Amino acid sequence: MIEVQNLTKYFKDFCAVNNISMTIRKGEILGLLGPNGAGKTTTLRMLTGYFRPNSGTITIKGLQMPKDAIQIKSLIGYLPESAPLYHNMLVYDYLEYVAKIKGIDDREKRYDRFLQLSDICGLSSIMDKPIADLSKGLKQRVGIAHAMMTDPEILILDEPTSGLDPNQIVEIRDIIKTIGKEKTIIFSTHILSEAEATCDRIAIIHNGKMVADDTTANLKLGAQQNSMIKLSLKGALKEDATSLLKSIHSDLDVKNVDPVEKDLVSFEITYSDDGSKNHDFRSDIYLKIKETDWIIVQLIKESQTLEKIFRELTREEA
Repeated sequence: MIEVQNLTKYFKDFCAVNNISMTIRKGEILGLLGPNGAGKTTTLRMLTGYFRPNSGTITIKGLQMPKDAIQIKSLIGYLPESAPLYHNMLVYDYLEYVAKIKGIDDREKRYDRFLQLSDICGLSSIMDKPIADLSKGLKQRVGIAHAMMTDPEILILDEPTSGLDPNQIVEIRDIIKTIGKEKTIIFSTHILSEAEATCDRIAIIHNGKMVADDTTANLKLGAQQNSMIKLSLKGALKEDATSLLKSIHSDLDVKNVDPVEKDLVSFEITYSDDGSKNHDFRSDIYLKIKETDWIIVQLIKESQTLEKIFRELTREEA
């Protein structure tokens, strides 16, 4: 559905997006993640034709941006981070205004579309309310209805859950998942749990560059190749425990860390699952320490979460 090749955008001397490439399939929900200033919004604005790239190509359903910009825009529904709503209007009047602008001139067709959007976005109880009186979550729903007015094949949402409370986030997530059954969706977010729960695929941008692009499961699987065990002991000297742990296997990288409690010694033990054929060293550590009079207070293998992967990929020195 969308093919992006070597996309680059400069603002004077600042490179906001640096040689990004990605393919988005029809019916896919793609989450675009990254810290503030990473280039997410600039990327979305180039996809919608709002910004023109300095170099690179954007192909959407076989059409080229910017040559076929008008045709491409007819395929896209776009919700910016701050929904562009007229707060002095009633929800129904605003949607009617949007429908007329977008060329839905037949009154019956407009009404039928309002019923569909009201059902999808949960607007039936607020159609007669002023937009100014709505919560931010309800305003976002109206914004999504605006973006979907002409039933576009592609929906692009910039931070649709930003500033919402947990209940509103779940509601917007459910709307996105419902829409995603029929449409191609790209949305940017800072909320990692939302991306994990909603997206088929995740792309992470850092300093304008694409640093990851895969399913959540594959990202976690790749990160699992470097595993960490956290160990805390009572009754052991730091030097003795370090020496014993290093003797277990040459693959183990043993690092002494601040203890979780007073009178303990604590370690972070990392190793490559690839080189060790997915061996779990906790049993080896337990059996070795069992030969001493030390007491194991903590022995856990840290699981990889999307948050840890995100932090690792977006460190300033990465």
